[in-house]
Amino acid sequence: MAAQHILQVSELTKKVKFMLESELNTVWLCGEISNFIAASSGHWYLSLKDSKSQVKCAMFKGSNRKTRLTPKNGKQVLVRAKVSLYEPRGDFQIIIELMEEAGEGLLKQQYDQLKQKLNAQGLFSQQFKQPIPKHITCIGIVTSPTGAAVKDIISVLKRRNPAITVIIYPALVQGEQAKIDIVNAIDSANQRDECDVLIIGRGGGSLEDLWSFNEEDVVEAIFHSKIPTISAVGHEIDTTLSDYVADIRAPTPSAAAELVSKDKSESINQLTIFTQRMHYSVRQKIISHKQKTLSLQHRLTQVHPEQKLQAYQQKADELSIRLTQIITRELNRFGVLPEYLTTRLLKQSPLKKINQDKVKVIQFEEHIKRKMQSILQHKNENFINIIEQLHIVSPLATIARGYSVTRNTNGIVHQTSQVNIGEQISVQVSDGVIESTINNIKLNNDKN
Repeated sequence: MAAQHILQVSELTKKVKFMLESELNTVWLCGEISNFIAASSGHWYLSLKDSKSQVKCAMFKGSNRKTRLTPKNGKQVLVRAKVSLYEPRGDFQIIIELMEEAGEGLLKQQYDQLKQKLNAQGLFSQQFKQPIPKHITCIGIVTSPTGAAVKDIISVLKRRNPAITVIIYPALVQGEQAKIDIVNAIDSANQRDECDVLIIGRGGGSLEDLWSFNEEDVVEAIFHSKIPTISAVGHEIDTTLSDYVADIRAPTPSAAAELVSKDKSESINQLTIFTQRMHYSVRQKIISHKQKTLSLQHRLTQVHPEQKLQAYQQKADELSIRLTQIITRELNRFGVLPEYLTTRLLKQSPLKKINQDKVKVIQFEEHIKRKMQSILQHKNENFINIIEQLHIVSPLATIARGYSVTRNTNGIVHQTSQVNIGEQISVQVSDGVIESTINNIKLNNDKN
């Protein structure tokens, strides 16, 4: 005992705190908030737990001022923290520096990792950026056809330069299918090759809403686009990986429309300047041609062209005669051709076949009628036979031969035991019913 150094409690807690802070340093932790307390000092105290464990946490006001979410018990969060020990009580705890909703925080981590990966591959390099054409006549838009972004872009283009053609390549811009739609729309625009520039974007939203424009497939599709691209995703504060890879990044869809369209007044001024230049150029050309014409007229007066004119006239006559002969021959040929085609058409006429088929149809109808009459006659005979058989076994026929049917309240009487003296009975004979009362019952073996 004397040889060992005996620690004070405070020494132990300091050593443990040093070991925790030096070994683990900064960690990311995901869990559910419980026991949340917002102290009057501005600090937050809470526990983070999962299904098996929990840990005490503190987030000082210098850090929680930057947090956008409102913590409450039961909320899943992602935190960046330092592992520490609260010395006065010897409690293990973590000091939170950053707190985000669990889903958004994980997305930011994925965003940063993918950004570093694509940047290392050179997809964001300026050397691959394409210049935007100066004179744009057709703009392609990759976005939702019913979203606010496309309406804003078209509104700006109508106001600034309505002469620009707009082609919408529809795509979902949110959800699992959005990535595939955006890539297909970009590929389709490049295959069709009908627009000068491609605006890719949507309106604002959360990081999760805009995540389709952070997908690696979408970034690569923009990078490989032969058409110059403008990324216009969300608001000015929103930044996606599509913004880094596109040739130009516009803060909003409306701003993208302004980038690719000149103001109408500016176009009118340029048109006025071009018109003035054209008028001047035409006047100079007219003056120059007048001078040449005067020079040629002067030379023509010195050299008489009558012989050349006669030769040209003779050649023109020959060509006119040849042209007339060719036209006449072709007209005659085309005049005979319709008659020939008409003859061939008559030979191939289906009227004969139609008449033959009509005869067959009439014969078939007659055959069906005969068959139906035979079947009906056979059925009638069978019906009459069945009626006769039913009549033979009918109780009415039996009654008609002199027999009768006796009934009481319980039904048909078969034996004397079924009736009593004084009971009312009815006897059905061939022409009616006899109502009577039983006065006496006599059995077959009764001699009285």
